[in-house]
Parts: sequence; structure tokens; C-alpha cells
Amino acid sequence: MMKEFKEFAMKGSLIDIAVGFVMGAAFGKLVTAFTEGMVAPVISLLTEHVNFKDLKWVLRPEVKDAAGAVTTAEAAISWGAFLSVTIDFIIVAFVMFMVIKAINKMKKAEPAPAPAGPSNEEKLLMEIRDALKK
Repeated sequence: MMKEFKEFAMKGSLIDIAVGFVMGAAFGKLVTAFTEGMVAPVISLLTEHVNFKDLKWVLRPEVKDAAGAVTTAEAAISWGAFLSVTIDFIIVAFVMFMVIKAINKMKKAEPAPAPAGPSNEEKLLMEIRDALKK
């Protein structure tokens, strides 16, 4: 069983998938940092300094008692976080599209197979045709 598992684990395609998965996870973190550190501030500047994480629709506001303790928690839809993740997705999808496009462009088109010579049947028919011409 261990021998079969080793053969399975050491297949080239499985290792390629594992490497791609690790690189994808790292790339996801890079894109998140880019979105939060560079894209969000620019959009915040254009939208009057609003932080993405603060964007939400409050369904039920927080209720506090006289002492200031929260008696009813706020119920809100945090659409700003969803917007941030959507921007991350669009960036990752675009970069992946460009990578796949570049890989496909680098692949050489396979040359068309050389035409096969005439089959035995075709040779016989050509001989008959040539004999009829005489």
C-alpha cells in the first residue's frame, strides 16, 4: 500500500498541482495586500475617505442600557468586505487569464502530419487508370 501511495504522490501532475496550489495561496495574499494597501485607499479618497470595512447596511442598530452595556447586538450586512473580496477575485482572475494566454501563445503549434502515401487500394486504382489511358 505504501508503494502504491508513493507512486501516486510522486506523479508529475500531482506535484505540479501542489506547487500551483501553494503559489496560488501566496498570490492570493499578495493580491489581498495590494487591494487593502493600494486600491482601497484610492477608492476611499474618491468616496470621501470611507473605509471598506465600515461599509455596511444596518438592519438593527446596537442597543445599550443606561450603564453602556450592549443589550442587543447590531445586525448588519457588511457589504464593504464583500466588495474588497470581489476586487481581489477580479484581479486574480485577470492575472490568471493573462498567464494562461501567455502560456498558450508560447506553445508551438504542432505541425500537420505529413500526408500519408497512397494506400494499396489507391495504387491499384492508379495502375488501372494508367492502363486504361494507354
